[in-house]
Amino acid sequence: MELTYFLSFNRLVSKSFYRVQTRMFDDDDVVFLNVGYEEDPPMALPLSESDEPHRYYIQLYHRTATQAELRNKQVLEVGCGHGGGASYVMRTLQPATYTGLDLNKSAVAFCRRRHNLANVDFVHGDAEHLPFPDRSFDTVINVESSAAYRHFSRFLAEAARVLRPGGHFHYTDLRPRGEVAQWQTDLADAPLLMRSREDINAQVLRGLERNACRIADLVGRMPRILQPLGREYSGMEGTKFYRAMQRGEYLYRMHCFTAE
Repeated sequence: MELTYFLSFNRLVSKSFYRVQTRMFDDDDVVFLNVGYEEDPPMALPLSESDEPHRYYIQLYHRTATQAELRNKQVLEVGCGHGGGASYVMRTLQPATYTGLDLNKSAVAFCRRRHNLANVDFVHGDAEHLPFPDRSFDTVINVESSAAYRHFSRFLAEAARVLRPGGHFHYTDLRPRGEVAQWQTDLADAPLLMRSREDINAQVLRGLERNACRIADLVGRMPRILQPLGREYSGMEGTKFYRAMQRGEYLYRMHCFTAE
């Protein structure tokens, strides 16, 4: 019953609360909306002073993005959120260009205002109908966004379409155990070759635990009436999502694919 509740809750917030969140956190320091990530022993990723408050969010992006070389590549991120990942990747991994796409117009406006970087662009668009020609990019990145898509297989076909032959799809997300078989089937049927797959539940839980103070601060900024919703959406310790992750009712994975 608890898992069924959370599935319905998660899909609701993915489609609607995300937009509310952008309006509530129209604040320059809220640039990541993903969960955290930490390894054992700790990654100890060197970060600038301004990036340090976002360490655990950044570490998920770093591990996802570095599954294949990005230097001098043309990169598309589908579901770029508030653009923190785009900024970090561009500044540290040095692709030639970085395009962030999101369905949330308010998030795109936030990104354009907040992240003023050369060769970085943010566009409004639909993951299932990418507004780019065939073979436009060397790399497509998708971090914790695809569970909200109505037709996941359609997104995978679009990601493959816009990739150049030999290009890479860097992907991380989660599914409830009851949906893992269909998830695997969709990924296997996509016109992409899987290079690697890793289960990262332990790293995500560790990231949530290490990031507890930051999460509590963000939830505390919300109107009081929305704080219970914010706690569930954040996945902080003690929430239904956190307990479901502990029990293995969700599977969080990181993948890398090559375009055929």
